[in-house]
Amino acid sequence: MKKLYFILAVFFCLPATAQISPDADWARFNRYASANAGITSRPVAVLMGDSITDGWDNADPDFFTDNGFVCRGISGQTSSQMLVRFRRDVVDLHPECVVILAGTNDIARNTGYIAPENIVGNIASMCEIAKAHKIKPVICSVTPSASFFWRRELDGVPGMIVALNEMLAAYAAENRIPYVDYHSLLKDENGGLPEEYSADGTHPTPACYKIMEQVLLKTVRKTAGRRR
Repeated sequence: MKKLYFILAVFFCLPATAQISPDADWARFNRYASANAGITSRPVAVLMGDSITDGWDNADPDFFTDNGFVCRGISGQTSSQMLVRFRRDVVDLHPECVVILAGTNDIARNTGYIAPENIVGNIASMCEIAKAHKIKPVICSVTPSASFFWRRELDGVPGMIVALNEMLAAYAAENRIPYVDYHSLLKDENGGLPEEYSADGTHPTPACYKIMEQVLLKTVRKTAGRRR
């Protein structure tokens, strides 16, 4: 019996990473490796994010090609994973700007609980790395969600998103980084996305992306000094 208790104690004290396959590409470096190697000209902007960014270039590929943008979103990712792959998927591409949209999956605890100040810390680190390489960062608010369909048990999602966005806006203002407020443009009376903007309450429809594009394009043009 003592041996069984010892085995159970060791198992439950193991870090989460110990249960991940040693061959797993946790940060998904391989996702864009071939695409990164194929880039021959300097992008105007790299859009770094999760599934909201990942689905954007499929919903409106012309928005990216016409404006010199590159999509580097990966579905399900948290800010910690984005930070780990930031050098490969952003710095090595030498864009004029990087547009960072992160936080939804952190709040949803996709890789475990993370305090809001540490989410902001990850995004701040991405901004600092960008600046060190003469890449201009742009921070985006987390888009609205009344709840997460893959994490229904999580209460208070709208409030957590608002609180995180307030912290991101404050950091951006303090550091003179452009801040794109999607949340105020898109939220409904419940703090989520209205049905015409999302089929599942989190991921934008093409019509929703069009609204996001208008505000983002103005910011990137101003930040990059481009007048397209």
